[in-house]
Amino acid sequence: MNNLIQVQNLIYEIHGIKVMLDSDLAKLYEIPTHRLNEAVKRNISRFPSNFMFQLTKDEYETLISQIAISKKGRGGRRTMPYVFTEQGVAMLSSVLNSETAIQINIQIMNTFVQMRHWAIENKDLARRVSELEHYFIEHSKDYKEDMKEIYQAIDLLMDRTKPAKVGFIKTEDKKK
Repeated sequence: MNNLIQVQNLIYEIHGIKVMLDSDLAKLYEIPTHRLNEAVKRNISRFPSNFMFQLTKDEYETLISQIAISKKGRGGRRTMPYVFTEQGVAMLSSVLNSETAIQINIQIMNTFVQMRHWAIENKDLARRVSELEHYFIEHSKDYKEDMKEIYQAIDLLMDRTKPAKVGFIKTEDKKK
């Protein structure tokens, strides 16, 4: 694993909900996926359906095609993966009693918070851009070339407001 893990790249959207795959979480926690799922099953009352759910075959196939996961051959998964919402990831720290789990959960929670802030900030920006677009369309019908330049400038501005990638450095890598 790289020293810098991009947690943001491990968060997917399913059913309009931001989630993380059990296998990705297991890698972050440095435990086998089946051990993570065993710990969850031993504490299943802590994981209602809004904290964790199992993907259907169709959902998993769609996710594989979206994120370019190669299909496993022999010896791969025998069951569909579980996904954990932000609340489910937070609950994992209570069932995985290790310092690594605690530290990684803090980083994951920080990533979810930053993504939420970015979405809120850009929602307002998108609304304002839309208002400007409608204003210019109504008031500048004869200035199509000027409009094109304005839209290009707005696109550039939108691109610059994207957040920097969020990640963390594993504890043992910091000490080196």
